[in-house]
Amino acid sequence: MTDVLIRAEGLSVGFQLGGGLFRKDILQAVNNVSVTIEKGSFFGLVGESGSGKTTLGRALLKAVPITEGHARYNDGEVDVDIASLEGPALKDYRKRAQLIFQDPYAALSPRMTVRDIIAEPLEVMKLTKTREETDARVREIAAKCRLNLEHLRRFPHAFSGGQRQRISIARALVSGPQFIVADESVAALDVSIQADVLNLLKQIQADMGLTFMFISHDLSVVAHTCDHVAVMYLGRLVETAPTRKLFAGPRHPYTKALFSAIPSLDPDDRGKAQKLTGEIPSPTNQPPGCKFHTRCPNAIDRCKSEEPQLEGDGSGHEVACHRWKELMELTPA
Repeated sequence: MTDVLIRAEGLSVGFQLGGGLFRKDILQAVNNVSVTIEKGSFFGLVGESGSGKTTLGRALLKAVPITEGHARYNDGEVDVDIASLEGPALKDYRKRAQLIFQDPYAALSPRMTVRDIIAEPLEVMKLTKTREETDARVREIAAKCRLNLEHLRRFPHAFSGGQRQRISIARALVSGPQFIVADESVAALDVSIQADVLNLLKQIQADMGLTFMFISHDLSVVAHTCDHVAVMYLGRLVETAPTRKLFAGPRHPYTKALFSAIPSLDPDDRGKAQKLTGEIPSPTNQPPGCKFHTRCPNAIDRCKSEEPQLEGDGSGHEVACHRWKELMELTPA
């Protein structure tokens, strides 16, 4: 039986908008999400911009408050409820769960050397006692991220985008975490550099036994790296499955639309992207029923009034759609 590192049940994150006396809208960024992330896995989270991917990742890091539901972290040494963490327990969790930011240009202080950037978590968390011990740890992690001693003496402006992202990765790894949230960590890089960084993350995962949540809007990147993929739409999970199963047979209409938009090198396949019509509901005033029904070409009256729940087939493939079985039968083999 595979161990579970993160288990979230009914997790919701809401933000209050406006400061009016009579009206205070709530933006429900994540709504009733249940997800399981196994130890040592590379878990992918995909969806359009504004779907709640980043908020879910930050909620699992306790970087934003969880308004409803529960999320447990259990690495074998500690077993904690993430939502209730505070004080020393939260500080300890910061050692175990770290974030790799999207933009390596904005994430690094231009006034600090690479050595000081990587060493800062060790000093803030007081994980080392002497400068020699700190330097030894910094050199060890830098080598894993393909940074040499000369790099440690320089400032971030002297590096390319791919090198800066490796510095960001080293800073996230230096505290010895078990769980890493990589938030669009290759989106700001040239395509030629993305593969190098992705291969580095996979190698680090294998060498250090880490668990990754990889947030992306690029399905081709997710296919290359992830073991399991969850698809988000307007704060909810609409489909989740092992990567091969999802790419072999997406079931939710939204997932199918995302897959149809993947660029193809075959000239005959061009122009086959499914165009979604209709309006995207406001996050502060979501309609009843399935949140995708305003754009779904297969929506029926039931979809407009009854919200579907994730339903599995026993193989780890779950989908939140009232008509998925019916639509599978209608799809030609």
